[in-house]
Amino acid sequence: MQIPVLIEPVANNGFRAKAGEPLPLSAEGATPEEALRNLRAAMDRQLKNGKELRSVDLTSENPWLALAGMHDPKDPLVQEWKQEMAAYRKQVEDDPDRP
Repeated sequence: MQIPVLIEPVANNGFRAKAGEPLPLSAEGATPEEALRNLRAAMDRQLKNGKELRSVDLTSENPWLALAGMHDPKDPLVQEWKQEMAAYRKQVEDDPDRP
């Protein structure tokens, strides 16, 4: 899991690494790398004793997909329906008064 971390300079020529939720922690160090290592150590301490970080996929299935293909194209009623639709479409397209 990737967590964005902000590294910023602080007084006395040091650096601070800060992370937001779900681990709102910060740590300081003499260099950006040290600050990041210290932040990682603080995160590791938080994730002990059974705590876990996980991601959740919020994508949901399209409810209409369950209906896709539910009519058998070989079904005589479906074939009749398709023929009627084609005939109506031709009637509308052949209408001389159609704009």
